[in-house]
Amino acid sequence: MPEIAREACKEVHFQNKGKWYFAVGFANRSGGYEIRNKYLKGSISPKEITHIKNGSDRCIVVEGFMDYLSYLTLKATHPGNGQPKGNGPDYIVLNSVSNVGKAIPVLKEYKSALCLLDNDSAGRQAFQQMAQAGCPVRGKSDCYREYNDLNDYLLGRKMAQENKTDHQHETAPKLIEKPAKKQSG
Repeated sequence: MPEIAREACKEVHFQNKGKWYFAVGFANRSGGYEIRNKYLKGSISPKEITHIKNGSDRCIVVEGFMDYLSYLTLKATHPGNGQPKGNGPDYIVLNSVSNVGKAIPVLKEYKSALCLLDNDSAGRQAFQQMAQAGCPVRGKSDCYREYNDLNDYLLGRKMAQENKTDHQHETAPKLIEKPAKKQSG
């Protein structure tokens, strides 16, 4: 849904090694940006979390802004979905699991926080770090356990078999070759 991205992001122009570029930019709380274009996945300093406030006592935590946009898209295409009425939750976009320490003081201000983190060791470690720090977090990445992250879930891109965690029992799809054309003779 392009309108969701238009609201949450902006076009950012930047210079690198004397050349000008542009990308989709997602602002953080310290004036930096996460940036994406066809050739680049990076950031413009300072690296920081993004905290989107809607006046709620509950929060949703995602790793990156593509996961945030994916969540908003899923929410828009499946309205209600058990969500209470009102302004909706606040959001924390980590913009990197290395920013978990910056998110912890903010998370402690909430009654509850749902974590929609990646299904990998970094996502699990980030969740553990928040939980051990006393944040009111609940992990929900099991809801899309066959996918690396929320964005892959939205796009329907399942993880490769070797990247799945032990608790998944699905087998990898078999390659089916197209039969060769019969030659008429």
